[in-house]
Amino acid sequence: MATIVDARGKACPQPVIDTKNAIKEHGVPVITLVDNDIARQNVEKVAAQMGYYTESEALDGGDFRILIQQVSTQVLSSVLGEGGAVSDAPIDCPTCQPMELAPAGPTVVVLSSNCMGAGDDTLGAALMKGFVYALTQLDRAPDTVLLYNGGAKLSAEGAETVADLKVLEENGAEILTCGTCANHYGLQDKLAVGSVTNMYVIAETLSKAGRVIRP
Repeated sequence: MATIVDARGKACPQPVIDTKNAIKEHGVPVITLVDNDIARQNVEKVAAQMGYYTESEALDGGDFRILIQQVSTQVLSSVLGEGGAVSDAPIDCPTCQPMELAPAGPTVVVLSSNCMGAGDDTLGAALMKGFVYALTQLDRAPDTVLLYNGGAKLSAEGAETVADLKVLEENGAEILTCGTCANHYGLQDKLAVGSVTNMYVIAETLSKAGRVIRP
């Protein structure tokens, strides 16, 4: 029996996260319901990254039904011959990709602003909040999160991102906020998570990183 994930009405990245968690907890098949095409595409992508096949169906009212399963009917037919006999034909599976090697060094996330992208600060703040939350849902937390310039505001008292940064810290991530930046914004006594750092440590951390993520 398929697990149903009703993600209609949920903002990005919640449909992806709910789907991913359902697959991890219950396995496939999973059926996810979303209410916009962007969410459909994102759910299909995360399923493919996890090695599963998707079949989507448009529903009334602009909703979509996404079936996530182990393999497609096309792949099954290429494996099974008439009467269920196994075919020698090669399998053309769209979700089978070469395994990527892990980075040689630690993963470092750099947050240099309290907004993600440019154009509209209200949207940018919402995107950054969603990004930090998404980090808490990764299979493995980043090793270090560096916050400098406007990013220092994300770890200060009252910031909507503090709770998620605390989750990252609990999961093993080191949260480091630039002390000069905190002083510049008058936040030196308002750090709510992690610890204060300096530019030498920031430079050293980046120089040793195997992967640097900058939203």
